[in-house]
Amino acid sequence: MIRFGLIISMVLGSTAIAGPSVSLRPIARAGTGHRNIVVVPQLPQERLEFVAATTQGIDLSLRPNVRPGGIIEKAMARKRNRLRGAVCGDPDIQGEVVGRVPGKITGCGVDNAVRVRSVAGITLSQQAVMDCGTATALKSWINKGAKPAVGSKGGGLAGLKVAAHYSCRTRNNKAGAKISEHGKGRAIDISGLTLVDGRTITVLQGWNGADSRTIRRAHKAACGPFGTVLGPDADRYHQDHFHFDTARYRSGSYCR
Repeated sequence: MIRFGLIISMVLGSTAIAGPSVSLRPIARAGTGHRNIVVVPQLPQERLEFVAATTQGIDLSLRPNVRPGGIIEKAMARKRNRLRGAVCGDPDIQGEVVGRVPGKITGCGVDNAVRVRSVAGITLSQQAVMDCGTATALKSWINKGAKPAVGSKGGGLAGLKVAAHYSCRTRNNKAGAKISEHGKGRAIDISGLTLVDGRTITVLQGWNGADSRTIRRAHKAACGPFGTVLGPDADRYHQDHFHFDTARYRSGSYCR
């Protein structure tokens, strides 16, 4: 109505007109078989034609068109599949519930383990068994560390090369050593970042190579989400992969 009033004002200028002799009550919407005809008394025919041409379409509904049913069904199906595959109460963590994983040696084993296949839309090269605390830490690192470190390079981050996950063993497989966090479902080893274009930036070649900045930024960003972060500068056991675990220390995260 405001738009129509402005149009009438422009058409009439300063010419005053008498009040309408018929009701300007709104008529049925377009599509019902009726047209909205606005009667303005005492206007010359040419001005009436101008008003009619200028206001054409005012009576059309601005309500958005209804989406095709097929699009809605597909969207709902994707949502159901995503919720169906969610673990740890988080749709961003996709996998399956494993439950209790017993250990072969004292100190090993995982309570309420999950087998994760993707996190925050990033695919793992192999499904990894861990607890939910580790899965959540992995999600935080992917979103706040790995994705920003890669940026738009190669189309962005698409996957992670998993070198190791749950394994009932001692630290660095040394006899008599303490049980590794891998043996408790609290660790994951990452050996590379796979890009959308199919290329993989490996820890071994990238640490001191052309992709050094990317791989080092990803490593640094893991310090915080994870309690322990080890890379090529830590020792000879981690030259080709990152070790991440959720062990916590009084002094804070241990990152090398």
